[in-house]
Amino acid sequence: MAEEEDWLYEINAKQSLLAIDFKEIWRYKDLLLLFVRRDIVSAYKQTILGPLWYLIQPLFTGVIFTLVFNNIASIQTGGAPPFLFNLAGITMWSYFSQCLNTTSNTFASNAGLFSKVYFPRIITPLSQAISALFKLSIQLLIFACFYVYFVLKGYALQPDVTLWLFPVVLGILAVLGLGLGMLISSLTTKYRDFRILIGFATTLLMYVSAVMYPIAEVKNSNSLSAYAWLIELNPIAILIEAFRSMSLQEGLFDWGLLGYCGVLSLAVFFIGLIVFNRTGRNFIDTI
Repeated sequence: MAEEEDWLYEINAKQSLLAIDFKEIWRYKDLLLLFVRRDIVSAYKQTILGPLWYLIQPLFTGVIFTLVFNNIASIQTGGAPPFLFNLAGITMWSYFSQCLNTTSNTFASNAGLFSKVYFPRIITPLSQAISALFKLSIQLLIFACFYVYFVLKGYALQPDVTLWLFPVVLGILAVLGLGLGMLISSLTTKYRDFRILIGFATTLLMYVSAVMYPIAEVKNSNSLSAYAWLIELNPIAILIEAFRSMSLQEGLFDWGLLGYCGVLSLAVFFIGLIVFNRTGRNFIDTI
């Protein structure tokens, strides 16, 4: 009687809900790097300006926010220049929204690839979150250049000692965007309405995430103070405020709130990962 062969891999659609093989994800790290390169190259491959859009988008948005919210609506930014204040919020929000928007369309945009080749599906949203760091690095460079410019203009700007925690804040933001994106991507395989709602919902979320105003401004407003708790519980707003506090010393930084954001982001990530992992086994039948 022939001996049974020992298989290296076994692909089975019926697995435990928590069956997530992190070792397998590590084995596919080369594919992850290839996807990261693909995402960066293909984003602006057939555009005239190419990566210059990474500079143009935050600059134009910062100028518009400054004109509308600071000059017309008279929103105060403390001792920080309004443009630099807005640029800090735009930079952090852009990274989160890119993680969310790209990963939320994972199954729909990669259905052809997923139906032909097996690899851990989590590789795709991970590559999109990592490739978004390329755009973020350019926008942070723009922020640093304007930071130096305003210092030379005489503004009393000085980074806070908590600036070393910026990678932690960025990591929490990435985990939150990735988790929400995976959850939405799983839902869109069955409910197509989410594809339409995601753009609208992201725009609304920006306005309650303290991108163009400080949380203190809302708390001190007679007409908006009743809704301040919505913004104070928003982890994105807390993380944006933390970055402004680190870089401009204008904003709210609280260890307890940072811990709250970390715990909430990890919970959202693992829920999204479980649902994403489960959907990835049979989504091709419903998409």
